[in-house]
Amino acid sequence: MRDVLLEKYGIDYRDGMVYRGNLSRLRKCMERAEAGEKLTIGFIGGSITQGSLSSSPETCYAYRVFKWWEETFPEAEFVYVNAGVGGTTSQFGVARVQEDLLQYGPDFVIVEFSVNDEDEEHFAETYEGLVRRIYGSDSAPAVVLVHNVRYDTGVNAENQHRRIGKVYGLPSVSMKPTIYEKVAEGGIAVRDITPDDLHPNDEGHALVAGVIRGFLGEVCVEKEELEKEGTEDGTEGTGLPAAVTPNAYEQSVRYQNDNCEAACFGFEKDTGKGDGNFRKGWTASEINDRIVFNIKGTEIAVQYRKSIHKPAPVARVTVDGDEENARILDGNFDEDWGDCLYIDTIAERLENKLHTVEITVVESKEAAVPFYLVSVIGSQ
Repeated sequence: MRDVLLEKYGIDYRDGMVYRGNLSRLRKCMERAEAGEKLTIGFIGGSITQGSLSSSPETCYAYRVFKWWEETFPEAEFVYVNAGVGGTTSQFGVARVQEDLLQYGPDFVIVEFSVNDEDEEHFAETYEGLVRRIYGSDSAPAVVLVHNVRYDTGVNAENQHRRIGKVYGLPSVSMKPTIYEKVAEGGIAVRDITPDDLHPNDEGHALVAGVIRGFLGEVCVEKEELEKEGTEDGTEGTGLPAAVTPNAYEQSVRYQNDNCEAACFGFEKDTGKGDGNFRKGWTASEINDRIVFNIKGTEIAVQYRKSIHKPAPVARVTVDGDEENARILDGNFDEDWGDCLYIDTIAERLENKLHTVEITVVESKEAAVPFYLVSVIGSQ
């Protein structure tokens, strides 16, 4: 469990074990690995999980945690699934988790959205939907919640996420009382671990991985001690506990051009392979181009491209013809790091039935790029 880099900065990984939870699934996972079975190690989150600003896919925290499994259990076979997508929240996570992660039958999953979600009830609800979807999935994975943090302010959504995690007995590992605390105290020069106060460089990714690996190593040692003593740790529930939020996002469906038929009036299907984030959607370039969907659910969101290539088109969306509550979908992105896969909640707490969603381009003069509609998401 010794980590040279953590020792260099005086970080005790145990400070990051902010909630131990029920470790029975995790210990069973380790027992299977020790027996030489094949296990799938999965990660879902935002840009930090994706590996943003690491110098290679192998130097991001997720892959370093994956390597802990390979190094600790050399007789087992492991499959690595990284479902991190930059600039996205748990609201999108729950809509894509089946396609991006659960279809692979993960045995162990890290969930990381604490710097993408806001510290508010809306994201407590979307996060609970994601947690329930993963924890209740057919492969019954061991789930660990990881909480990254902004290194300039210490801000994250950890309070909401830990609150949800405790309901399900899920271990939580935090970078706030570990890495961030050393930054705040001056023990770590922030530019040594992150160039932008958010995304770790290789050193920062190694520190995040070190805190998580320390936790996993401790559970592994405890497992061995429990076996020697002939004791058991906790019981495995037969089902999910009752939700603590309205839980309208657990059953989220993402509609794209390969799984739904929309009425297109000027909008065209994107049939190319395209960028990994911007594909299977629809494009439009002219004012009054429109597209109409019939979507079932109580919550409806629209996902579209905000582009750094300006001017970008602007669209308008209505639900069930409600012009008074129409929303603007502005394709212009105020940041400069690249095009953003943006999600906008356009209606909540609707009656659970089919709703008409209509999107119309309203500004497109001299646009540098077309309006790109990535998906419409219905949740219930």
